[in-house]
Amino acid sequence: MKKNGAEIFVSSLLKQGVEVIFGYPGGAVLPIYDALYKAPLRHILVRHEQGAVHMADGYARATGRPGVVVVTSGPGATNTVTGIATAYMDSIPVVVFTGQVPTALIGNDAFQEADIVGITRPCTKHNYLVKDVRDLAGIIKEAFYIATTGRPGPVLVDLPKDVLAAQTEFVWPDGIHLPGYQPTYKGHPGQVRKALELILSSKRPVIYAGGGVIGSNASEELSAFAKRLSIPVTTTLMGLGGFSGTDALFMGMLGMHGTYAANMAVTNTDCLIAVGARFDDRVTGKVDEFAPYAKIIHIDIDPTSISKNVIVDVPIVGDVKNVLREMTKDIPSPSKLSAFRKAINEWHGQIEGWEHTHALSVKQDPDKKIKPQYVIERLYKITGGDAIVTTEVGQNQMWAAQFFRFRRPRTFITSGGLGTMGYGFPAAIGAQVAFPDKTVIDIAGDGSIQMNIQELATAVQEKLPVKVAILNNRFLGMIRQWQEFFYGKRYSYSCIGNKPDFVKLAEAYGGVGLRANKPREVDGVIKRALKVKDRPVFMDFVVDSTEDVYPMVPAGQPINKMLLV
Repeated sequence: MKKNGAEIFVSSLLKQGVEVIFGYPGGAVLPIYDALYKAPLRHILVRHEQGAVHMADGYARATGRPGVVVVTSGPGATNTVTGIATAYMDSIPVVVFTGQVPTALIGNDAFQEADIVGITRPCTKHNYLVKDVRDLAGIIKEAFYIATTGRPGPVLVDLPKDVLAAQTEFVWPDGIHLPGYQPTYKGHPGQVRKALELILSSKRPVIYAGGGVIGSNASEELSAFAKRLSIPVTTTLMGLGGFSGTDALFMGMLGMHGTYAANMAVTNTDCLIAVGARFDDRVTGKVDEFAPYAKIIHIDIDPTSISKNVIVDVPIVGDVKNVLREMTKDIPSPSKLSAFRKAINEWHGQIEGWEHTHALSVKQDPDKKIKPQYVIERLYKITGGDAIVTTEVGQNQMWAAQFFRFRRPRTFITSGGLGTMGYGFPAAIGAQVAFPDKTVIDIAGDGSIQMNIQELATAVQEKLPVKVAILNNRFLGMIRQWQEFFYGKRYSYSCIGNKPDFVKLAEAYGGVGLRANKPREVDGVIKRALKVKDRPVFMDFVVDSTEDVYPMVPAGQPINKMLLV
């Protein structure tokens, strides 16, 4: 029996095992929405297309499965670009389906036409313009395969309206054959052996883990390897949760706002083992002085990431899960590691000294203004760390990374590479859709929360109990901090004032609004919020606007040159 393109689209998603899609209807995709009317798929109606992609992104990060988006042509498609770029920078599998004007009108500046394939080519892993309905099922299968294999990333499929209306037999392809796309999953045995020999001959090794550990579901393998050799571990922002934040080997995050111990350890290591990380500029600081004494091992599934920013000594192209498993298997018996054990014990002593010298801590005076770090600390204590945490971008993001200890992967969801304000709230909605019974908290600033605040309507409509902890300092906090440190305290347009009233705004949408003005009110607000199970909650914490994020490495400086409290 023949189906039209829209029906083939729905059937293909079901074949892929898709359960949820995030979208917004429009003229070019009305055939799809007609086909969705009785389809066994959950559709989340967003209030802005950027929100749709961030929700799909949050869903993907929380589950490990690809997020799916459907939007219309023209402005509907262009509104997805920030979300797509966010997913691309952080290697997140999202498949975005955009409507397009009929094929005969493409290039004619038709109503609501945009060359979304051309626009998104730099920020997608791959994209397609479907010109024949007979190709549609195969393209959809390829899109999901490309998005989820190798180094994951977003894929866009552009769907002209006439292709959605045309009819053909629905044939689901048996397999995928892409000759130019063959990701390498197993590391070269010789390189794996060479890396292990280098590690065992070192005296001050450090594991530097990134988001690739989480993307490849390699947290258990990372933990097993690190613990077998007692190697201290630091992670990037994207790697938080990939190694337990409560483990004695964990030094915290490294980089611009990393811990003193992590940054000093990386500066003094003689063997840096980079696992699923890309040596981002926020991590390395001044590249010429990054890990200056170290031989560097780099494990990554993407060969283009290796020696891109920092030249490495032992490159290993492969899936980090497989490579770590092979390296762990080849570790000699404890009796043959006595010299290594002696050296590593001395190294641990030095790291413990750094940890005691400048530990992350917050002292809250009960009679003074609420410290934002204290709010994070109380969120962690009251939830027992058992929550999925998303963040916006800025000071709120860094404090969350520093003061909430993430014990498991896929529990910290944030925009790393692109640093997208407005990301956290829709991402939290996506995570809550995936896990309706889990506690999901967006740690937000009063500036960034307003960038996608319209998604409150989505959360209310879907009865999603997302908790939003707004660190309300009446400023664009990180901008104010940079202006304080580097621009002579000239606070040029970084003060945003005390509007809106977030409690009233939450209530206007049909959610719950709570406020804490004093430290003694913080716990009560959090506990009341956690009891709400059928709608979103805004917790407005009126915090000290003068608080800064420390440590901080000034731009262009090596990471051991930190500004400290």
